[in-house]
Amino acid sequence: MKEFFIPKEKATRILYVTLLSIAGALIALLLIGTIVGLVRPQNAEPVLTFRKIKTGHTKPEDIRIYSGLERLRIPLADSSVLILSVSFPYSAKDVTFTEELAVKIGDFKAIVTEYFSSLPIENPAQIDEGTAKQEILRRFNADLRLGRIDALYFNDMTVIENIK
Repeated sequence: MKEFFIPKEKATRILYVTLLSIAGALIALLLIGTIVGLVRPQNAEPVLTFRKIKTGHTKPEDIRIYSGLERLRIPLADSSVLILSVSFPYSAKDVTFTEELAVKIGDFKAIVTEYFSSLPIENPAQIDEGTAKQEILRRFNADLRLGRIDALYFNDMTVIENIK
């Protein structure tokens, strides 16, 4: 059986040439990237993108999460307490809408509290989160004049049952 054998000097030379070629290619890529980066205007679109984020007219970095309602403690009809945090995305570039949101904190808290405390619930596990989100979102948007909220998130939704 014939064995394949490369002399040590030749193997070392092949390895050296291969590593030198890889290093040269990396240096060439870095130089090309640097030159392209210096020549392109600062407000230019990216050369390569892996996926498009569709957010309407705003860029992803303009979207913030509004969580100014903090944690609400809402008494329910069955004497238990619902602990809930409500948040939603908004455009940070829309200054007037952002100011309106800051003014409406009290109204939003009242809307959420009134909605959940008026539900005729015998078992707190019966709360339909999807329906609640839709109704509260509808009420929030009816109260707003300078913009719209597109999505609503419930965080830390916990029911503490009344121990009798």
